[in-house]
Formats: sequence, C-alpha cells, structure tokens
Amino acid sequence: MKKKIFSVAATVALTGAFATSVSAEEYTIDKGDTLWGISKKYDVSVNQLKSWNDLNSNLIYPNQQLTVSKEVSSSSSEKSSNDDTYTVKSGDTLYKISKKYGISVDELMDWNNLDSTLIHPGDKFKVNGQASSEPEVSASSSNNDGSSSNESASESKSEKSGDSSSDVVKEFTAEATAYTAFCTGCSGVTATGVDLRANPDQKVIAVDPDVIPLGSKVYVEGYGEAIAADTGGAINGNRIDVFMPEREDALDFGRQSVQVKVLSE
Repeated sequence: MKKKIFSVAATVALTGAFATSVSAEEYTIDKGDTLWGISKKYDVSVNQLKSWNDLNSNLIYPNQQLTVSKEVSSSSSEKSSNDDTYTVKSGDTLYKISKKYGISVDELMDWNNLDSTLIHPGDKFKVNGQASSEPEVSASSSNNDGSSSNESASESKSEKSGDSSSDVVKEFTAEATAYTAFCTGCSGVTATGVDLRANPDQKVIAVDPDVIPLGSKVYVEGYGEAIAADTGGAINGNRIDVFMPEREDALDFGRQSVQVKVLSE
C-alpha cells in the first residue's frame, strides 16, 4: 500500500495576542513498518512517537495513522516557564524524565550541565533544550560565610554526584537489563524478601552476589540509588537487572552498558 503524508493546515487565532501553529505531519502505517524505522525516517525518537500518539507499547498496525512531527505553536505573548522546566519528584530518574518529554538522557544531561545521573527531589531541569549556561541552583548571591553562590553550587553538585571516594566502595561498567514483578509466573518477591508488587516504587536491582553482595546500596547510571536485593539465573558477573514497575518501561530500557557504583556493602 502506498505510504501517505497528511499535513494539518496552519491556523491563526486571536487569543489576546496573535498566535500561529506550524503544521504537524501524520503518517499512515504500511505492512512491515516499525516505530524504529519510522523514527529514523522522520529524524525523531521512538519515545517521541509514542508520546505524541499516546502509545504504551511498540505495537503498531497497518493503516494506523501516526503523528510524526510535533505541532509547534508560537505566540507574541510569553510562554509559561512550566513548559520549559521540570521539578524532580521522589522516585524520578533521568530515564523516566527523558521518556516523559520524548528526549534522550544525554540531551537532558547536556542541557542542564550535569556530569552525573544522580538526581534529587526538588531539582529543576530544563526539558526543552533552552538551557542556560549554568545549571539552576537554589542559592542566594552570597552565603553566611561570605562565599559566592557559584562556589556553593559547585560544592552541592559534587555532593550530589556521589563521586566522593569515601562514598564509593567500588565502581565498574555493567551490562544492564530491566525486569518487572508483574508478569506471568512472577512472584514479585525478591531473593531477600522484598515484595515488589506491594512496593512498586522500591528501587531494586538483581545482581551476582559474588560481584555485589546482597543488601548493598548501589548507584546505577540512569536509574539512581537502589538496593541489591535480588538475583537471577542469567545475572552473572558484571550483569545487573533493574526493577521497573511498568512492563513497557522495562521493554523500552532494553540492554545497555551503565556505570555502577557500590556505595556500601
């Protein structure tokens, strides 16, 4: 079947100020198409396609229509800053935030001048690429001891990164995959007794106990701080499995190389 491109006509509306809308494109899926192939064709990410089309899996069907470019509006009135920044909540990771906004973790780190994927509730991040030259910090122009806010920000960044040698027992590169407790035949209870179905927000990874002792506190790049509380038949050597409550998130995570820091044993 011939592939078709549809263009939504640009519109002009008067809402206190003149605003224009740049047309969005739609694509009709042909047999054999995949989200990955469509994303490459239109130079967008798979996460963007899923976000724009409210998809919760990578499954698509022939004759289904997908929006393949985001409709962009511009106005003479100032945009709300809420569209440009995101405040980190408990349980967030850079991976989750990047998925929410259809961007990559690398872009998020670059726009916010981050040199670590360790984040904390209350942190504010640019999510539209218009990052300032310095990361946002919650500090006054001078501190009680007379030091500048830039010095305070630098110290805070060092503390958040978890790079202090006194905090890290060992560090290595691991091959990471993801798993969920909500699957057929899964008990949802880890090797150390953590009930992940009852505690879906718990950050847990499965490890080889000969590499990372069970019960250790760890930091995983792109995932955050977690507890080594589970094992797996295929988790041997420098392999880890990170727990995610949603099956779709676990599938999207795929297989990737990450830095692992063991913070305590």
